[in-house]
Amino acid sequence: MSSRRSRSRQSGVSRITDDQITDLVSKLQQLIPEIRNRDSDKVSASKVLQETCNYIRSLHREVDDLSERLSQLLESTDSNSAQAAIIRSLLM
Repeated sequence: MSSRRSRSRQSGVSRITDDQITDLVSKLQQLIPEIRNRDSDKVSASKVLQETCNYIRSLHREVDDLSERLSQLLESTDSNSAQAAIIRSLLM
C-alpha cells in the first residue's frame, strides 16, 4: 500500500474512489470549452486536467486584462461622474 494511502487512512480522511475520480474528470471535461464536445472515452484524465489548468490560466489572464482596461477607463473618466462610480464598483 502506498504511503499516501496509508496516511489518508490513518488521519481519518476517506479515500476517493475510482468512480468518483472518473465522475469528477467527466464534470471537468464538460466545463472546458477546448474538450467539451469530445467523447469522454477518447480524452484521457491527464488531458482533461491539463486543459483545465490551461483554461484556468487563460481565465486569470482575461481577468487581469479586463481589470487593466477598467483601470485605464477609470483614469480617463472624470472621477466625480456616475460612469466613474460604476467603474469603481466593478473594480471592488
